[in-house]
Amino acid sequence: MSDPAKVRRHAERVRELVASVVRSQIKDPRLGMITITDARITADLREATVFYTVLGDAVAQADTAAALESAKGLLRSTVGKALGLRHSPTLTFVLDDVQDQVKHIDDLLAAARNADAEVQRLAAQAKYAGEPQPYRVDDEDDDNEADEADEVPDTPRGGEAR
Repeated sequence: MSDPAKVRRHAERVRELVASVVRSQIKDPRLGMITITDARITADLREATVFYTVLGDAVAQADTAAALESAKGLLRSTVGKALGLRHSPTLTFVLDDVQDQVKHIDDLLAAARNADAEVQRLAAQAKYAGEPQPYRVDDEDDDNEADEADEVPDTPRGGEAR
């Protein structure tokens, strides 16, 4: 098994190489505004997954995916030569939809903020449903209990009366 630091270095190098080749050597008109965001490589250095984003709509994303698939051989040979490994890693391209996820989370947070503001607004106008003092208070019972507590017992503590 390979050293994890070595695997990370190779993955970073794969990302840099693929980005450089896409920018300079691939002249496919289907290739849109692409950004290589990340690359991951397996511990045996045989398979690499390259994540990318594309500026544009679904058609631009599909065209870019097709262009990357057709240029996969050139990219794999370039990566294999530059890494100097016995076996060139197989490249797999995955559309990185982080931006869509971020937009979705931002929309959810905005909706939660609006709901919290509405709850605060309603709470500020709220009034109690019952009386101001919800517990029953009997003034007569309190007076009787106070009188009983003031009485002195006839018998002394700890024994019988003499």
